Amino acid sequence: MSNQSTPLAVPVTSVGSGKRVAVALTASLLGWSLDLYDLFTLLFIAPVIGQLFFPSKFPTLSLAAVYASFAVTLLMRPVGSGLFGALADRRGRKRSMTVAMVGVGISAALLGVLPTVDQAGLMAPMLFLFLRLVEGVFVGGVVASTHTISTESIAPRWRGTVSGLIGGGGAGLGALFATLVFYVLSRLFPGHQFAVWGWRVMFYTSLLSSLLAWMVFRYLEESPYWLKVVEQGQAERSAPVRAVFSRRYLPILWVNLCLVIGGGSGYYLTSGFLPTFLGVVKHLSHLVSSQILIWASLTVLLAAVLFGWISDLWGRKKTFLVAGIMALVLLPVSYFKLASSPDAASTTFWALLLVFVGNATYAPILIFLNERYPTALRSTGTALSWNLGFAVGGMMPTFVTLAAGKTTAIPLTLSLFVAAIFALYIVGAILSPETRGEFH
Repeated sequence: MSNQSTPLAVPVTSVGSGKRVAVALTASLLGWSLDLYDLFTLLFIAPVIGQLFFPSKFPTLSLAAVYASFAVTLLMRPVGSGLFGALADRRGRKRSMTVAMVGVGISAALLGVLPTVDQAGLMAPMLFLFLRLVEGVFVGGVVASTHTISTESIAPRWRGTVSGLIGGGGAGLGALFATLVFYVLSRLFPGHQFAVWGWRVMFYTSLLSSLLAWMVFRYLEESPYWLKVVEQGQAERSAPVRAVFSRRYLPILWVNLCLVIGGGSGYYLTSGFLPTFLGVVKHLSHLVSSQILIWASLTVLLAAVLFGWISDLWGRKKTFLVAGIMALVLLPVSYFKLASSPDAASTTFWALLLVFVGNATYAPILIFLNERYPTALRSTGTALSWNLGFAVGGMMPTFVTLAAGKTTAIPLTLSLFVAAIFALYIVGAILSPETRGEFH
């Protein structure tokens, strides 16, 4: 369905100044990177958190419990999407982004002060899950504005590239920041000391990310598209959440979810699962894993920007089809090769190929979602589509770990899961319209 047919579409013939664009891009990158910093912080210390908050005789069950705590957080993200998406569409992108970012930093830092099971018994995992739920609401609000404000401020010919830069660049930066912090803290708190203080300090560092983002947001100007909607009085009249689930837009949402579930699952089962794969399947040390993951973070940026740019050349639909077929063929091969790689060089190669393909699949998704909705619904529609799909995708590591049963079965289980997931992704690509240029 073309956005041009909706009465809420508001054409804007010009975008902001160079300074506006630069600040919007920087703010979006920081916002997106904090989201992924939160993810990788938990993934890097998953084995430690498992033993401190969800102890078990079986390592896979303990890991599954940690992933489940992340999956529960993902279930709250659509709630945050509705709240902060509506705030962004009715009151402005900047205000929504600021509140969501500060909330993420504070709730993440509070995880570092929690007592463990040995100190507080059953209350420890309950408090951990509660804070993860609260954090999930704020993280769900991040996507409502961090991406929209930049694509609404950039020239049309660069929207796919910028989409890849923010999604992949933010992911790469977030993963890189988390990897560097993990590397430093692993040296400052070696061995058993990391299980005492190192994991706590990792959570505390989220406050620094929020502070940096807040400092940038002070110079952020509001989206020119949203300001045009305000001039026409449409922001006050809109009921964005209800509209997204209305008969008119629900078919759009279903097709969106096919792609987002595929891209989200692909991300979490490649970049998201890689730290655990290197630890529990390859049995690499923290320091060796950190070095591989630093290169993986840079690969995320390369893949996302490249395929975002390709979507500007080829269109979104063709890019989805090519990336989906690549993932269907190359990801299962990469899992098995990574598991059997005999040396550091081959391990690094297959890890980077895995990450490259996984991130290529979701690079054009955010701009595609932006282009599916008019300005008065864009933040809410994009955020709900993204977070509903990623709620499913984020649960995949939990399902994989439980289905595998033992660590030696993880490569085969991952291969079966991605085969099913990217079959759905390709179906979504076939059903989706070409949206390049349909932005109002």
